[in-house]
Amino acid sequence: MKLAIVVQRYGPDINGGAELHARYVAEHLARHADVCVLTTCARDYVTWRNELPAGTDRVNGIQISRFPVARPRSPHAFARHSDRVFEQPHSIADELAWLDAEGPATPALVRHLKARQHEYDYFIFFSYRYYHAYHGIRAVASKALLVPTAERDPAIGLGLFPPIFRGARAIMYNSPEERAMIRSVAANQGVPGVVVGIGSEVPDRLSPERFRRKFRLHSRFAIYVGRIDENKGCRELFEFFQRYAARTPGDLTLALVGTSILPVPPHPRIRHLGFVSDQDKFDAMAAADVLIMPSFYESLSMVALEAWALGRPVLANGRCDVLRGQCLRSNAGLYYENYDEFAAALLRLGEDRDLAAALGANGREFFCRHYSWPVIEGKYLDMLQRLQDEDADADRRKAGGGRRNGAREEGRGERLPGWFARRRRTLPPAREVMEALPQGPAVSRESRVASRE
Repeated sequence: MKLAIVVQRYGPDINGGAELHARYVAEHLARHADVCVLTTCARDYVTWRNELPAGTDRVNGIQISRFPVARPRSPHAFARHSDRVFEQPHSIADELAWLDAEGPATPALVRHLKARQHEYDYFIFFSYRYYHAYHGIRAVASKALLVPTAERDPAIGLGLFPPIFRGARAIMYNSPEERAMIRSVAANQGVPGVVVGIGSEVPDRLSPERFRRKFRLHSRFAIYVGRIDENKGCRELFEFFQRYAARTPGDLTLALVGTSILPVPPHPRIRHLGFVSDQDKFDAMAAADVLIMPSFYESLSMVALEAWALGRPVLANGRCDVLRGQCLRSNAGLYYENYDEFAAALLRLGEDRDLAAALGANGREFFCRHYSWPVIEGKYLDMLQRLQDEDADADRRKAGGGRRNGAREEGRGERLPGWFARRRRTLPPAREVMEALPQGPAVSRESRVASRE
């Protein structure tokens, strides 16, 4: 079986959530199939500048084909288009302009998909909201599996995307909350889908003490891992932790691992360790008392899963449906919705070591049951086998009827409206659509069973 992973950026030093997710899936599926990666020449997700050479390369034994980005992102233009489609009545043409402004606009990649689709059995697209996924899925719908990585932000309310959620051949959801949100906005219950999530590459050997010596961090500490950004809830985290430190005696430190976009407060109990190696990151998480996940928007928290794999409890932002759902399904974390709850939970985890240990043990069991690599690989392979069986049945019924996938290809996509209809500003602000979607964690018995499928 020949598979292509199609993603906006790719490389061993690109550690964004969706991009790292794509690399992990590519490397693990390569044990079972012929896998390659189709991506852009961009390294930076803000500018999408062409920094890597176009053409073929190999990363960890997998062939990578890079295609140039037509133009870098203009933050001013993107902000202007975002304001129009998120906050005002607008048209499909406005949304297409937003998609182009968001980037990375890679017409050469889409042309490759159209021209060479016969060379691949299936394409696995990452991140629904980007140019390559929207135009790529429309080009090869009958061979397209989508990993949406959809968060509860206004982009989910755009009118462009429901046809993509309905037109893809299958969808590999990150969480029951993501699936419920997409099904609500797109009514795509007829599309095969499974909650699969992602595993992690946790080292076999960990050394918390080596980490403490290297970074001279000998006190108790809570850890945040990820991009230090307001969009990840870090501004509120800094506010809450500084209030906590001022009112709570002790030596608990907040350690930050990741690249800083938001200034880190100069506080004696806040330590920014910067971007560190994977070994240092996992050693740090193993040494920490608790992982804090303050993000408002997630489709699945990889770092929470990694903390649970290491037996660490998690303190999460309960206003994020996905994080709250993960804590409830795992019984391995506490969550907060305001400062008082944040402070009470952090204090309780510090004082009640039995509770912290029990949450950590639950987390390790939850990770092993749902997110170990044999489980993740099995879900992908089961879905691919299901699609292969469907294709074989269809080919037998249409024996002698022409191209293998042509008829199915032409029948899946929903056409864009015509020139005039495309420009009618009849679509509601995307934020209003998002806010009208059902909220809350998916913790029903049905969702628990589905998460084990």
